Amino acid sequence: MTKKTTLDLTGMHCASCSTLINRALDRVDGVEKANVNLTTNKATVEYDDNKVEIKNLIEAVKKKGYGAKVAAEKEDYDKEAKLRKKEIDDLKFQFYFGMIFAVPVFILGMFFMKTPIAYQDLIMGLLATPVQFFVGWPMYKSAWNALKGFSANMDTLIVMGTSAAYFYSVYALVSGQGHVYFEASAVLITIVVFGRLLEAKAKGKTSEAIKRLIGLKPKTAIVLRDGKELEINVDDVVLGDILIVKPGEKLPVDGIIVEGHTSIDESMVTGESMPVEKKKGDTVVGATINKHGSFQFKATKVGANTTISQIIKLIEDAQGSKAPIQRFADNVAAYFVPGVLTIALITFFTWYLYIGKDFRFSLIASVAVLVIACPCALGLATPTAIMVGTGKGAKNGILIKGGEALETAHKIKSVILDKTGTITKGKPEVTDIISIDKKSTEIEILTISASLEKGSEHPLADAIVNMGKKDKIDFKKTTNFKAIPGYGITGTIGKTKYYLGNLKLMEDKKINLDFPLDRMYLLEEHGKTVMVLSDEKNVIGLVGVADNIKKNSQKAISQLKKMRIKVYMITGDNERTAKAIASRVGVNKYFAHVLPHEKADYVKKLQKKGHVAMVGDGINDAPALAQSDIGIAMGSGTDVAMETGDIVLMKDDLLDVVKAIKLSRMTMNKIRQNMFWALFYNTLGIPVAAGLFFPFMLNPMIAGAAMALSSVSVVSNSLLLRLQKL
Repeated sequence: MTKKTTLDLTGMHCASCSTLINRALDRVDGVEKANVNLTTNKATVEYDDNKVEIKNLIEAVKKKGYGAKVAAEKEDYDKEAKLRKKEIDDLKFQFYFGMIFAVPVFILGMFFMKTPIAYQDLIMGLLATPVQFFVGWPMYKSAWNALKGFSANMDTLIVMGTSAAYFYSVYALVSGQGHVYFEASAVLITIVVFGRLLEAKAKGKTSEAIKRLIGLKPKTAIVLRDGKELEINVDDVVLGDILIVKPGEKLPVDGIIVEGHTSIDESMVTGESMPVEKKKGDTVVGATINKHGSFQFKATKVGANTTISQIIKLIEDAQGSKAPIQRFADNVAAYFVPGVLTIALITFFTWYLYIGKDFRFSLIASVAVLVIACPCALGLATPTAIMVGTGKGAKNGILIKGGEALETAHKIKSVILDKTGTITKGKPEVTDIISIDKKSTEIEILTISASLEKGSEHPLADAIVNMGKKDKIDFKKTTNFKAIPGYGITGTIGKTKYYLGNLKLMEDKKINLDFPLDRMYLLEEHGKTVMVLSDEKNVIGLVGVADNIKKNSQKAISQLKKMRIKVYMITGDNERTAKAIASRVGVNKYFAHVLPHEKADYVKKLQKKGHVAMVGDGINDAPALAQSDIGIAMGSGTDVAMETGDIVLMKDDLLDVVKAIKLSRMTMNKIRQNMFWALFYNTLGIPVAAGLFFPFMLNPMIAGAAMALSSVSVVSNSLLLRLQKL
């Protein structure tokens, strides 16, 4: 029988670590599928429990030098946060410790070469030693684990190169012959630790997002049992319980209204800014907010089955299913390292045994091979470009969470845009005021409507009242105000009774509807909500309210199309509104009536055709943001969306989606160029160092200079990214 388990892993710090563990789990007999996630430090394993036990999986991981245990059913996010903080603190200590010793070694090695001070080489050796074996110890351990797994990683390159430089320098120091390279090993190890510190800070955003979601769930609920109102823990609510919700309270669980009517703010679930009118028989969702009116509802989904709990689960699953990026440098290392090591050994034995050169000559030749192949530039190629790229993004209000997002964004084939708060402003505004009776002016219609709505808490009311304040109208005193849920409002101004609401209200009050209804329908076709104003007999005017499109939405969508990226719009709104908004901004394909969990499903479908970016701002977008290859959160959105997104647009401008993808493409071009420069000197220098062109050979000093030149080329090329325009 196939079972699924999740393991918590410890000891991982690079993509090759996760690949190593993945291979180890895949090789266990009975394992059907294993997925190791570097970001969450978890492994999801599907296995046949008739062939393998969980303890066998844990043992397979431990054999590779990493820790593993079964993940707890209920995540302890506070504990995870503490572990992340400890990891960051440890890396900070290693970095600062390395800096204390590496900086003086670098100064001595680079600026006092021609006029050395007394005992300079000895001082450099003493300073470099703690960096090599204390700060570099995790790299030695990682390289050893890779070796045990018959593979090579970035640490293998670093350990091999720095060890060659360090131990040759020790030999040169003791023998008094040759140049020392202590500064090369000490500085490289310190830079690598700094890069890992930056990566550690970018990791682990999932649990923070989920913690915020959990915080939205109410802790208690009021239930009706044996005719009494009891306040109980929300976890104690059972199916069939009758719950009471008062104005301003959050709903504890999902259910169906059995008594009362109200309007509920469901924006955290649907993403739509306008509260939804609810009456007996309508479904309600846990963690949404009751705006006004008390009501009773029957619990239909509790605990892990509620909508908010399902959203949390979707985020966890989407994050856990992301395969780690296998960095190009690690792929190079898998072939490059064994090749260089073999060439170095062949060089030594060829000169020493076959040609008959002395031990010192043969050793210098083989060390020259290792030094010229030292991966300083290869180790700098990606992080320097990413550091400059993310810095450039930050200056432009584009916050990119780590290198993976920057590396992945250039592959995007499709972009899905949420409607409310992303394409549109997410806040209702009055767009049209139309006089029907020909006697009332627009300002008179606004004055009556705003005066009536001043006593209402509905978002549409806010839009009308705000318009009145903006136009500095003279608000009239309203008496006998009454909200009619699902229909509108009524109130008396002076001696006249007015109604403001939908057509159903007009029909119910038997108002004369002999006016051109096509004017109202035209507004609705443009995605606007229309409210009808009347006295007790006739319609006076129409007020159109809409969630207006943001300034640059259309321009951004046009530019995305020019970049050969397919653009889709997704919304929980109705077909008519979705079609109206999509046509106005130039989106050819859209998905309407989409529920939160369905958004992630649409992302999955499009991912079959290529990499997908999801752009959103609400909690309801969080699962889709997590499922997508790149989640882009609008800066004005919820904290959860911003935590879940890989990229956050602080200026809340869709044009920054275009800029973010352009920045990724530019950065990836720099990385490819850097990889060329990183390997060019090494590949060209290896045969020269090995003595293929004897008597012309590279001694370790020249090899070290070539290695340094390679690093300078890479860093300089990365810095040029700052000059490019987005």
